[in-house]
Amino acid sequence: MLKELGFPRQQVNERSALTLLSLLDLKPNDSWSNARDPLMGITPMIDFFAEHYGKRYAPNTRETVRRQTVHQFVQAAFVVPNTDMPSRPTNSPKAVYQIEPSALKLLREFGRDEWDRRLKEYLQSVGTLKKLYASEREMRRIPVTLHNGEKIRLSPGGQNVLVKKILDDFCPLFTPAGKIVYVGDTQKKWAYLDSDALRELGIEIEEHGKMPDVVVHYTEKNWLVLIEVVTSHGPVNPKRRQELKELFAHSTVGLVYVTAFMNRRTIIKYLNEISWETEVWVADSPTHLIHFNGERFLGPYE
Repeated sequence: MLKELGFPRQQVNERSALTLLSLLDLKPNDSWSNARDPLMGITPMIDFFAEHYGKRYAPNTRETVRRQTVHQFVQAAFVVPNTDMPSRPTNSPKAVYQIEPSALKLLREFGRDEWDRRLKEYLQSVGTLKKLYASEREMRRIPVTLHNGEKIRLSPGGQNVLVKKILDDFCPLFTPAGKIVYVGDTQKKWAYLDSDALRELGIEIEEHGKMPDVVVHYTEKNWLVLIEVVTSHGPVNPKRRQELKELFAHSTVGLVYVTAFMNRRTIIKYLNEISWETEVWVADSPTHLIHFNGERFLGPYE
């Protein structure tokens, strides 16, 4: 079936077959006409493989299933992510997936006389489906305008809601006329990167996974402001502060470390972790900063 649907060799394997069966809630003795469309997370899929087909994957296989099967199913508009909450980031641990309605209708015909005709009709519609779902995903993205007038669109939901507030509120207040040089994204490696600006400051970035969520060159003070967003991940704690210090060790300008929270209630959970000689900004009180003391307020120490 996967071959006839046109999936490449990398997705025509046992892992992908089991993934499809789990998405259809089809057990060994079920008929294809009984296929359903439950919302399934990656871990429940792996549990389904083990319970109903006796195939046990190691816990670290979760990412393999997501990246090498489910991701391709989504790209082909064969599976739709987070239909219960479209704003949920696809890399959220709560992400769920569901077979696309027209694909479900097709698969219920497998083994019947109508299969060949229905398959041909479905394959002709796939291009339209891809455009439809791509358009819907793009509409849900978060629009942001940078200091230079350039417009970027962040993936919906998750920490990017707070990233937008940083760009719209924090930066004009605390780094006025500052230059945005990097913005991370929950679904991509980054939403914006000015590698030339970083290079001028003596910084060459090789591993985006270690980057803070937002980097601003506050040109008036000649500081590089490194901002971490706290939604699912933690604040600038002593370990993270040291990591950032090493990552930007060749910076020709001073480093300022900032942790951003959506509200003060969230800070309580992380209060004991926040590193001294850093700043905390809270989106629901945008005109204030909390200073975790050192010899100066909002400035570099090295």
